Amino acid sequence: MPRRPPEVDVCVSYGTARAGVPAAVSFRRWVAAALADRVKRADLAIRIVDEREGLAMNRHYRGRDYATNVLSFPAELPDGVDLPILGDIVICAPVVAREARAQGKPLNAHYAHLTVHGVLHLLGMDHDDPREAEAMETLERRILAELGIADPYADA
Repeated sequence: MPRRPPEVDVCVSYGTARAGVPAAVSFRRWVAAALADRVKRADLAIRIVDEREGLAMNRHYRGRDYATNVLSFPAELPDGVDLPILGDIVICAPVVAREARAQGKPLNAHYAHLTVHGVLHLLGMDHDDPREAEAMETLERRILAELGIADPYADA
């Protein structure tokens, strides 16, 4: 049975050069795949940043002194507010490019994986303990396979 795609509104903004970064349409497709059969409607923002902004955000929000590949910020809506806002995802372009090269992965496939990963965090999934991590990774593998993308956790 085909999966039911949600109605998604994804705002993609670029805080870095766009060379080598996928187009907004790709991010929207990856978000829709991650949300299929999970929500009917969703609004979220994705910001693609440079290393400086990625470092500043990771330091401010997580207390870690390095730029990381993806950060997720689930929306915290007041009680009684029923809007389809999921939250924000921040992806650090230079980190993603370095990781893709080091891991021998296609750059777009790595962006797709991190987008799906970030969306699942917005939905409340996490990888703080081994069981949660395995469940999240299994779901990521399935979603990416449906997109024709190889298992991101397989040895390169």
